Amino acid sequence: MMSKSYTNLLDLASGNFPIMGREKKRLPRVMTVAGVISELDDDQANSVTSEGPSSVVQDRIIIVANQLPIKVKRRPDNKGWSFSWDEDSLLWQLKDGLPEDMEVLYVGSLQVDVDSSEQDDVSQLLLERFKCVPAFLPKEILSKFYHGFCKQQLWPLFHYMLPFSATHGGRFDRSLWEAYVAANKIFSQRVIEVINPDDDFVWIHDYHLMVLPTFLRRRFTRLRMGFFLHSPFPSSEIYRTLPVREEILKALLNSDLIGFHTFDYARHFLSCCSRMLGLEYQSKRGYIGLEYFGRTVGIKIMPVGIHMGQMESVLRLADKDWRVQELKRQFEGKVVLLGVDDMDIFKGVNLKLLAMEQMLRQHPKWQGRAVFVQIANPARGGGKDLEEIQDEIRECCKRINDCFGQQNYEPIVFIDRPVSLTERAAYYTIAECVVVTAVRDGMNLTPYEYVVCRQGTSGSDYSTETNGPQKSMLVISEFMGCSPSLSGAMRVNPWNIEATAEALNEAISMADAEKQLRHEKHYKYVSTHDVAYWSKSFFQDMERTCKDHFRKRCWGIGLGFGFRVVALDPNFKKLSIDAIVAEYSRSKRRAILLDYDGTVMPQTSIDKTPSNQVISIIDSLCDDVRNTVFVVSGRGRESLGNWFSSCDKLGIAAEHGYFMRWSADKDWENCGQGSDFGWIQIAEPVMKLYTEATDGSSIETKESALVWHHQDADPDFGCSQAKELLDHLESVLANEPVAVKSGQFIVEVKPQGVSKGVVAEKIFTSMADAGRRADFVLCIGDDRSDEDMFEIIGNAVSSGVLSSNTSVFACTVGQKPSKAKYYLDDTTEVINMLEALAEVSDISSPPESP
Repeated sequence: MMSKSYTNLLDLASGNFPIMGREKKRLPRVMTVAGVISELDDDQANSVTSEGPSSVVQDRIIIVANQLPIKVKRRPDNKGWSFSWDEDSLLWQLKDGLPEDMEVLYVGSLQVDVDSSEQDDVSQLLLERFKCVPAFLPKEILSKFYHGFCKQQLWPLFHYMLPFSATHGGRFDRSLWEAYVAANKIFSQRVIEVINPDDDFVWIHDYHLMVLPTFLRRRFTRLRMGFFLHSPFPSSEIYRTLPVREEILKALLNSDLIGFHTFDYARHFLSCCSRMLGLEYQSKRGYIGLEYFGRTVGIKIMPVGIHMGQMESVLRLADKDWRVQELKRQFEGKVVLLGVDDMDIFKGVNLKLLAMEQMLRQHPKWQGRAVFVQIANPARGGGKDLEEIQDEIRECCKRINDCFGQQNYEPIVFIDRPVSLTERAAYYTIAECVVVTAVRDGMNLTPYEYVVCRQGTSGSDYSTETNGPQKSMLVISEFMGCSPSLSGAMRVNPWNIEATAEALNEAISMADAEKQLRHEKHYKYVSTHDVAYWSKSFFQDMERTCKDHFRKRCWGIGLGFGFRVVALDPNFKKLSIDAIVAEYSRSKRRAILLDYDGTVMPQTSIDKTPSNQVISIIDSLCDDVRNTVFVVSGRGRESLGNWFSSCDKLGIAAEHGYFMRWSADKDWENCGQGSDFGWIQIAEPVMKLYTEATDGSSIETKESALVWHHQDADPDFGCSQAKELLDHLESVLANEPVAVKSGQFIVEVKPQGVSKGVVAEKIFTSMADAGRRADFVLCIGDDRSDEDMFEIIGNAVSSGVLSSNTSVFACTVGQKPSKAKYYLDDTTEVINMLEALAEVSDISSPPESP
């Protein structure tokens, strides 16, 4: 039976929901100390929260991935299963970097189909012996989830392959997306069965489970959760073609830390967040973070490494293995270039063979001497594209060997079978150069393995230590995740066959001393940045990112994949209309300060003229002689004066307070420090220069300020230009009496000493000097400029301008970090609240005599 939470989360317009199968027996929760935890109803609506972390249960991490690090075989008698650790699995290896006393639990699927009658027993055995929790996917979901959405849609797209035709790549199929969501739901159920939400960390791996964070965050708002993507993340132009692009982005942002192998991948992700969700990242003390509804989502950039212990163990076995000596005899007198790749369409095997052919043709000295050994691991998938690549590879091998082959010499040795790590290490040991020309690859650890094998082990009979300088050469594609970390490698564009051929020639022709220097540089990096270093670094960043989880108030809002957690300071709460009305009714001398755009006027409105409702409400508030009401805005005095011309008693502070008027029958006051606007002659030409260079930008000329807008420009370019413009203006205006500030899609130059905070202070002081010190203050705004008003209110209380008994309601619009203590969700709520206050003024008793 499908749970209600599942259908809510999908929030899909149409489509049939897959049947989940019969209800499975729940696994017992795994506890490190004695205790009882009540089972969670799967249809439970409320998130599980806690006011603080447990001080008794030790930290534990739950590693969640598509497949468990377990090898499975059917027993010879066909009764039951035999299980063992898969020591080649990254999930098993990463334990070395976690704290020694940390318990590790795994959640994932098995590589075999386990009959439903055996699933409970298998689950119990894996939990007790391996601390693994298997997720059993029904066949109809598994096929559409893994072979469908993952392999036909996400995998090609993340490797920059668009479905231009029905036969080239997978067209979007909503039923496959529904299966993907359903599979992630099953994984979440297995996690929920064993999790201690206040004490456990959860680390999710790879593109198979990108919406899992939303399922878990929906249930546990304070869960400490990280996600690492092991594939590339494509540029925004590619990613935006995915019909469910925002659903996946928002799901990932429910993690606390999101990891990528390279800055390029992280940059593409951040660009997507900026262009699609309007989120901008900040870098503080070396850490990148995205502010998302009060939570800081960390961005981690760290390429994974190899398991040094495993490689050294393999090398010790290889030292005794006959295979190395046999290979040395087989390729005696030859220079061996080696390629080790999975057989798929993105590895560029055909391209490196063409480069080898070009090298032999351009440099005949290598004919009869250079041998290219290509190990092709069996294909994991299929399809027409892969078949075409395989046919081309076979044709290339035959053509090159027919053209350049001699007696006892074949330039291409193609090994199309599974090769063990031990045998692979033997090939690495005798290879002069490793060539990896993937056209797109998330990471690729082949170059790392090669460098370690060329280093050899101390005392080896055939290590490079006993056979001259330790040296190695790498020719690698610039489109792989490992490329940035191997600065001594020869990086190539694999599509440029001629340039790759020249790189192969240069690599094997290079002097031994140069090869040795490059090898030493690579080995130093690879040996220190291993898989343990990677997992330790990621876990430490996850701890740092989550350290404030139990200090903030958290709750979930939104339906479907629009669900997110809002995390706010404990003292920050929603403004209660009943509470403010009660204080308003009791007070005698009130100060009401209102921002305009984004507060009483929605930012999305094209017509910025205030509605009749807003005019009527403000009129009612102004008619109450106990009120001093001001609109404090960045807009010009002409616009504000015309819009509110009917509000005779309304005070207006225009252009952030440069111009100020106490009522319609009063003159405008100039509140600036001076009237010298010579700086405009300097600033305006600079702004025009950036406007001409930035399509979609514009200049707004105010009486006291110049504002450069870039809201309609390309988000990335506009932001970049704004930073440049800010630096440029600060430089040329350094000796002028102005302030240069950046805001939301703006760069503004205005006179010094002008801010909304100064306006608020002046209003409070004037009221106090007139013997009407405010006993009620309401201040509402929505953006960065309004924070000056919120800040000045606290200072006014401490300085005595406001009484300590004054009822203060500093309120921001929208749930976001602010110096205000209250918030309202949107302009509608602001107007409703002001209307409630106006009604009190309309029916209240006559005011006291002055």
